[in-house]
Amino acid sequence: MTLRDNVTTAANTIGSLARESARIAADKNLASSDRAQAFRTIIAKEVGQTWMRPSKAFERDFGLENLYLKFEGDNPTGTQKDRIAFAQVAEALENGQNDVALATCGNYGVAVALACQLAGLNCHIFLPAGYHSDRLHEMEALGGKIYRPDGTYETVVAHSSLRAADEGWYNANPGGKNAQLQIEAYSGIGKELIADLGEAPATCAVPVSNGTLLAGIHHGTKAAGSTRYVAGSSTAKNPIVYSFRRGLTECVDLDPAKMKETRINEPLINWHSFDGQEALNALHASKGAAYNISDERMRKMTSYLANKEALRVLPASTAGLISLLRMHEEGVLGEGKHVAILTAKR
Repeated sequence: MTLRDNVTTAANTIGSLARESARIAADKNLASSDRAQAFRTIIAKEVGQTWMRPSKAFERDFGLENLYLKFEGDNPTGTQKDRIAFAQVAEALENGQNDVALATCGNYGVAVALACQLAGLNCHIFLPAGYHSDRLHEMEALGGKIYRPDGTYETVVAHSSLRAADEGWYNANPGGKNAQLQIEAYSGIGKELIADLGEAPATCAVPVSNGTLLAGIHHGTKAAGSTRYVAGSSTAKNPIVYSFRRGLTECVDLDPAKMKETRINEPLINWHSFDGQEALNALHASKGAAYNISDERMRKMTSYLANKEALRVLPASTAGLISLLRMHEEGVLGEGKHVAILTAKR
């Protein structure tokens, strides 16, 4: 299948001030600790600290006050994935490893490929054979070595993890031992929300796929106040939303045969969410909410943001925002400052 819902306008690069740090990070004649320290400097300069602003348009058009849009498209490859990709590559450097492996359907592969290029590491990217990503040429241009095994994304994660173990490569896939590292990386978003708002938001709405993003932001805000979390994903195609809406306390897998990707929903759907339990726990702990969002509504929201907010975002990145708007329409949103995470630029 052709996946066209991927970032098309990312620079895939870093600023001139970070280039000297990249030269040190990629120098294999230096100690791993020195290279890792230089790479951490790149992260501090280039990854995160994305902008957030209040939306006047939603107040005018929908009567939704105190809505803030947090835009992760500011990251080097245009999505929130840079936060976890750079964290994984930093750990690989600290461990003295030269090769990094991962499975992807697009955006994460570009993020890891850029991080590996800057760190002087080899990047092994596994993309399901049945998928075609418009970002494939970017992964190759950044030095990634591409593998095309058969199977779904979830089965290719398992395949690439086994290959990494056999070859002695660093495994940058979601879940397992990487869950805590990735949750901690995404917790930076929660900390930025508190710093920018001066308090924890009353509500934070997040698009969910594997669940790592929502779990991470919750981790970053839970010590500062009571934030209600809202998950949005493609209709009947995400285990987190499915499980929460049925009142389940355990995140259950869906039937892979019933998963149907489209050019809009692909970044959201899973039959297995690798950090789904952590995200589901956050929804229950915060007395949150979860919504199924149609492709059509995501497409319309993308057009609305382009016209009213001068924002070019991927349709899938609007699933949380639409969920927040639905809560407002249903009269269950409540008062306070509300944040919607927009995960990727177009």
